Amino acid sequence: MLAIVVPPMTATDSDAPATPCVLCFNASDPSGAGGLAADVTTLASATCHALPVLTGVWVGDTRQRVQLLPLEAEWIDEQARAVLEDMPVQAVKVTLALSAEAAAAVGALLSDYDELPVVTYVPELAALDDRAREALLEAAAELLLPQTDVLVGNHHTLARWLLPDWDDDRPPGARDVARAAAAHGVTATLLTGIARGEQLDNVLATPEVVLTNAAFERIDATFIGAGDTLAAALAGLLAHEAELTEATSQALAYLDQALVHGFQPGMGHAIAQRLFWADDPDDEPESQRSTSS
Repeated sequence: MLAIVVPPMTATDSDAPATPCVLCFNASDPSGAGGLAADVTTLASATCHALPVLTGVWVGDTRQRVQLLPLEAEWIDEQARAVLEDMPVQAVKVTLALSAEAAAAVGALLSDYDELPVVTYVPELAALDDRAREALLEAAAELLLPQTDVLVGNHHTLARWLLPDWDDDRPPGARDVARAAAAHGVTATLLTGIARGEQLDNVLATPEVVLTNAAFERIDATFIGAGDTLAAALAGLLAHEAELTEATSQALAYLDQALVHGFQPGMGHAIAQRLFWADDPDDEPESQRSTSS
């Protein structure tokens, strides 16, 4: 595990394999910022073996994603069933970078393996046209969320999706969003990017209670792939049978350090350094944390 991370990315004592397998449904991101590249490197950091199931291809770079080309639902299903029938899987991570038909297929498949913890991440889907995005979210709400244990996403993104008719003067809180997610069968919701002055809060909640939260100082950079990194880290820790609140705290701390050590390889946004723990400790980067909100 990541003994270098503070707090360390460790797991609880259990009978789980030393290197558990995590099934990942995600698209290919040619920039390596997110997508399956983020899943594989993050899960390696958590001492997990990634089973990457390709759901589509993002067209874009570090500046923006301009198009998503989804894979046929049948191909996605066949990829996943092939590895599920070959080796034990300890957790599943799903990113909604797929078509409505594929979301339905993934939901049906996961219903056959309902003993596995499932982490579902909702990215920004601006690259999809309105019709495709609405169809995907409708299919996900009906068929994928009932199989989801932890729903992960930006607070604004999840609130806009799950509470489209919110008319209260105050913005929806973490428990409000968790309540809306629970109506579709989700056990807990992890909301990121909640503004708290000069910090951004991240809250794991159920309809009844806030289970844990962690606030970090803003970083003076815009990242892509952060959500994939967080969701994959959480899935990896759950694969080691870590308790949910502890796994969430460790995954958030891991993401924070990956962003602090982030880099900008292209002309666009920054990328999390998911293997930061392998850097020379004497070669620490200058702090990118912002001193303003």
